[in-house]
Amino acid sequence: MRIYNTLTRQKEEFTPADGKTYRIYVCGPTVYNFMHIGNARPLCVFDTLRRYLEYRGCKVKFVQNFTDVDDKIIKKANEEGASPQEIAGRFIAEYWTDANGMNIREADVHPKATEHIDDIIELVQTLIERDNAYEAEGDVYFSTKSFEEYGKLSHQPLEDLEAGARIMVGEVKREPMDFALWKAAKPGEPAWDSPWGPGRPGWHIECSAMARRHLGQTIDLHCGGQDLIFPHHENEIAQSECCNGVPFARFWMHNGHINVDNVKMSKSLGNFFSVREVADKYGYEPIRYLMVASHYRTPINYSVDSIEQAKASLQRLYTCRENLAFALSHADEIGGGNWAAALAAHRENFIAAMEEDFNTADALGCVFELVREINTNLQEASKADLAAAATLFDELTGVLGLVYGRAAAAPEDNPQVRALLVERAQARKEKNWARSDELRTALKALGFAVEDTPQGQKLTQL
Repeated sequence: MRIYNTLTRQKEEFTPADGKTYRIYVCGPTVYNFMHIGNARPLCVFDTLRRYLEYRGCKVKFVQNFTDVDDKIIKKANEEGASPQEIAGRFIAEYWTDANGMNIREADVHPKATEHIDDIIELVQTLIERDNAYEAEGDVYFSTKSFEEYGKLSHQPLEDLEAGARIMVGEVKREPMDFALWKAAKPGEPAWDSPWGPGRPGWHIECSAMARRHLGQTIDLHCGGQDLIFPHHENEIAQSECCNGVPFARFWMHNGHINVDNVKMSKSLGNFFSVREVADKYGYEPIRYLMVASHYRTPINYSVDSIEQAKASLQRLYTCRENLAFALSHADEIGGGNWAAALAAHRENFIAAMEEDFNTADALGCVFELVREINTNLQEASKADLAAAATLFDELTGVLGLVYGRAAAAPEDNPQVRALLVERAQARKEKNWARSDELRTALKALGFAVEDTPQGQKLTQL
């Protein structure tokens, strides 16, 4: 598999350093509010990457953190008269509602910053001992000039980065580009004891400490949104490599940003949407579809049209799978041509797309080619071919994390639906067309359309 490495700005063969297990770290949310649709993209993209690697038989250790102590969390707590821990706990729970809704699998580890204070302090102490950091009035800052390669991820020299930097009121750092590793305690803020007095960690140091604790000093892949390249990921590299003396991450993947109606999403512009708001209107699965329907590095434009198109495309997938299931339940053991070669080609095309810089857009196109193949040959295929097509359909959509609502739909398992179908079949047998139509209306009220076919009644979820 080749991926575009942000660090080198070129596509490279992506393999694990130990030849066995891919060690992947994904920057998770700062839990002070509901996640917005921009947050949803890295969740869906890198969950799909993990699924694909495992589909190909690879072992993956997948770590995604929660930042549960931060200026935004503290501000939210003060506004609501709650503790930062209460705010973080509440929105971690809300995160799981949305993540489960979008079919995001749990990471192998979900570390929290507050659970790694000792790791953070140890890392900061090492940086001070190596003259990469300094203490000033209870704060500790990283000295960017102590790391000659600072700027290598964002591909900007330190001099250019310094041009727009300044020292904020209350900061006692030496240089504008220096950043906080440890912040001295302020009234009303959570604090932990440290060699520099009570305080709390800076944002960047948290991820370095958690990645080192759970994945080692050098990880295979670090992921996140493009907005994190600078300063967050740049700072992670500087502090980690100065502390550990080895490369921090071999590969870096960054997903493109999301616009809303072709304008950058912003609360001030009133075009800021949470995942929950969108899901309440359109459901969660169209959100996931939208996130994987484009190449991960390209921007996505969210609009009413785009989410409705995603919903319509999903319906095509569901309809195909439902038709396939119906045909399979009524198929003969013998019949039609041999699909083996065609199905193998669809699988190979899907894999080829994913292997070339994780192109989920082209991979999804391969799924729809499979859908066309199925729809064209549905009536003539043998039961064995239909079963093989169903297996491949589930296999490929499963890698993309799509069509996951199908099992929950299972209308024939609903006793009320099943009873209406039995009664309607009897009414049609007795040519009681009025009663048959009444039962069709009753099924529609439950969310199902019924179609009469030579093989029997066929249900479709509306």
